[in-house]
Amino acid sequence: MLPGILIGLSAAVLLLLGVLHLVYTFRGPKLLPRDPALQSAMQTVSPVISAETTMWKAWVGFNASHSMGAILFGLVYGYLAVCQPRLLFDSAYLLAVGFAMLAGFFLLGRRYWFSVPYRCITFALACYAAAILVSQFDPPA
Repeated sequence: MLPGILIGLSAAVLLLLGVLHLVYTFRGPKLLPRDPALQSAMQTVSPVISAETTMWKAWVGFNASHSMGAILFGLVYGYLAVCQPRLLFDSAYLLAVGFAMLAGFFLLGRRYWFSVPYRCITFALACYAAAILVSQFDPPA
């Protein structure tokens, strides 16, 4: 039971971060540059890879898709932890994929993000790792 709760908690953190990030992507000033001139430049300049978009559209798209990845992780692993714990804990593949995703977010957070999401991801990764360890001694029913 404890392993499922820990992964459920980890998933809930990612789900919450993903939803907040998606809201901030499309509403309010949280993800806007502090310098309005930078946003104006991003709205007119294209990346080298393609003139079919602007840096601003790419910025919004990357933020939205990043949010969707966190939401997907939260929904899938939350569901598995609550409704299908045997399936999750009997699958080294599912456990490894989840761990790799969280570890990737952790490394990105350490290098590129600010403290709040980084700390949340650190907590989520710790819960996830603890769930795997605890499941070795207290397998979910």
